[in-house]
Amino acid sequence: MRSPSRPAPRRFSFLLALAAGGLLVLAFPPFGYWPLAAVSAGTLSFVVRGRRARSGALYGLVFGLAFFIPLLRWSGTYVGAVPWLLLSVAEALFIAALGAALAVTSRLPYWPVWAAALWVAEEALRDRLPFGGFPWGRLAFSQPDGPFVPFAAFGGAPLVTFAVALTGCLAAYAVQRGLRRDVRVVAALAAAGVLAVPLVGLLLGLSVQTGDRSRQVQIAVVQGNVPRLGLGFNAQREAVLHDHVRQTLVLAGQIRSGAQPRPAFVVWPEDASDIDPLDNPDAAALIDQAARAVGVPILVGAILDGPGNHVRNAGIVWDPRTGPGATYLKRHPVPFGEYIPLRSLARLVTSKVDLVPRDMLAGEGSGDLHIGGLTIGDVICFEVAYDGLVADDVDGGAQVLVVQTNNATFGHTAESPQQLAMARIRAVEHDRSVIVSSTSGISAIIAPDGRVRAQSKIFTAARFDLPVAVQSGTTVATRLGAIPEWVLTGVAGIALLTAVVVRRSERGRPAPPMSVHPDRERENA
Repeated sequence: MRSPSRPAPRRFSFLLALAAGGLLVLAFPPFGYWPLAAVSAGTLSFVVRGRRARSGALYGLVFGLAFFIPLLRWSGTYVGAVPWLLLSVAEALFIAALGAALAVTSRLPYWPVWAAALWVAEEALRDRLPFGGFPWGRLAFSQPDGPFVPFAAFGGAPLVTFAVALTGCLAAYAVQRGLRRDVRVVAALAAAGVLAVPLVGLLLGLSVQTGDRSRQVQIAVVQGNVPRLGLGFNAQREAVLHDHVRQTLVLAGQIRSGAQPRPAFVVWPEDASDIDPLDNPDAAALIDQAARAVGVPILVGAILDGPGNHVRNAGIVWDPRTGPGATYLKRHPVPFGEYIPLRSLARLVTSKVDLVPRDMLAGEGSGDLHIGGLTIGDVICFEVAYDGLVADDVDGGAQVLVVQTNNATFGHTAESPQQLAMARIRAVEHDRSVIVSSTSGISAIIAPDGRVRAQSKIFTAARFDLPVAVQSGTTVATRLGAIPEWVLTGVAGIALLTAVVVRRSERGRPAPPMSVHPDRERENA
């Protein structure tokens, strides 16, 4: 195993890890300085190279806290600092494990490749554990405007993460080798790789299109807004429903006057009706009024009561003639947001758990719904962050993806633009138009190449009525599904195991005679 160069001093490394975590925040919306994601990933590898595993874990934890605490600030907007900080620490622990693994594998040849694969493996674990995982902050989700995004069409978000991390680690390798005169050729090759990876992404972008975009269908989006900010907006459930009905009636008037073409259907956001319209005749009458006025089906986001003391989060196809029909039930309710795991224990941490008095039940089956002559793939709010949920919809025949969301509980924070970035990655990944409908913003219409064609402002009423590309072709990423992620995770696991085995075998060998003073050979932990 090749011996790495001596690590940097501890204090300098600590500051470097702290700065690298902060830089990664700036790669994400609302800042959007996407090149910093690669710089940040490479810097973490530079810091932990040649360290012991426990030192790598420490620097990884510092990096993770510097990243997640500011990135997830929105999660404490109305519930206080405790839940926000607990979530940030939990996520940072995954980066601590990544730091340890990066340190162990840094002694292997071609370590930038294994480091990039380890980033994918860390995200794969974090996306699933605990309680179904929390994929926020994946490197891929910082890249909707960068040259790496075309990789999504070939290997999904995991391949984008791999490309970003590989670029950064190659840059770190070039810097490291460039400091040694006898290996500047190697450094030059690594530097060439830094340019080559995003260049490959740009070239892949020329071949992303897989379906015929000539067919377009008019689709309308309604953002009714909410009466006031904060968690208390749910107490004004009738007002929220009235706002969405009112905006739809305005759209209907524009259609009758010829100012707007009649859409195939209208999309309302998550929680547009927090009053169960299948149980409450007044709510049903209001939705019927809106659907009959606009003359086309409405995809209604609604909270349904039951069974028992539970609720369900639904997208309901509401026909102007026949009323409610096909329904999608949210499959991945948000832990501690829509249901409370270990409620009695969680109450000891914060009384805010009682703001969720009834746990939400998870639905079953994909979000493929037939509406207005199309098959759409519906996901609700944070579900857009989960690879498998979106892929299931496309596999089921979705020609357009729809994200129904409610961002009112996060105020004027970065949560909305960060979620929009995820939707843009999904558009490229599956070569589908994506309709984002939010109660209070940001609502948007996204083209299959990830471009935002229209978007609303936060906490304003808004309407869109635009032609949307509709297609049924599939990308390589759609056909491969989770295979790229599992392959890269497997590569990371093999590299880590190899490094551990080789390290142990080296410890069992007799030490060679020292040619220099022992103090100069002592490892800087």
